[in-house]
Amino acid sequence: MKKLFLLCALVVLYSCKAQQPQLVWSDEFNGKELDLTSWNFELGDGCPNLCGWGNNERQIYTKDNHRLEDGKLIITAKKDGDQYTSTRITTQGKHEFQYGRMEARAKLAIGQGIWPAFWMLGSDIKQVGWPASGEIDILEYVGREEDMVYTTLHVPAGHGDSAFSKKTKFEAIEDGYHVYAAAWSPEHIEFFVDDQSVFIYSPEDKNKAVWPFDQPFYFIINMAIGGNFGGPEVDDRIFPQEFSIDYVRVYKL
Repeated sequence: MKKLFLLCALVVLYSCKAQQPQLVWSDEFNGKELDLTSWNFELGDGCPNLCGWGNNERQIYTKDNHRLEDGKLIITAKKDGDQYTSTRITTQGKHEFQYGRMEARAKLAIGQGIWPAFWMLGSDIKQVGWPASGEIDILEYVGREEDMVYTTLHVPAGHGDSAFSKKTKFEAIEDGYHVYAAAWSPEHIEFFVDDQSVFIYSPEDKNKAVWPFDQPFYFIINMAIGGNFGGPEVDDRIFPQEFSIDYVRVYKL
């Protein structure tokens, strides 16, 4: 009887291990400086191609509005005189992924005009442009809407104001750290906040107009200020504001 019990326990243990997702890549931000073998800085105001980063945003992105501290990446939005500054980083050309569970553990910045985000763009964006490249917004938060988390997909058939999007209310989402994730397979993309499913996108006919998600995508982490979505009004009394990321992880499903 004891041998049978042990055998059953081993079978259960093996089954649990077999079902655990495999970690493919991560950045735990444990160093003293940002790992530039993984990340790129995007700088300035987006001009000449996308002035205001395509959304009439007010900030200028710099290399100076971030730090690594206590195993966290902290992006700080500031206002110095008439100028707003922040940081935007990407893994373009360094770490790009097709399918898997993409997640980040983060603590939001708050206040009218703040727009922190964790998102992805298709690796062919330079060749086909946006929205043909596709966009996966795993986390967007706008400070004018407390307790709300946006998860959104932009595709040729629906982008900008007509994107496939879900706004979900989480009481006190601004307090502490939360895990924001997207489980992306050839069949669908499902979004989660703290392991709670909030949105599933699964078009039946996966043509390019609705499903440009059959190619690698890269990560973007940034905090915008103002703009068509984050603003337009900005409350200057809120600055400085910090968007803190504990980790970014990619798992094979």
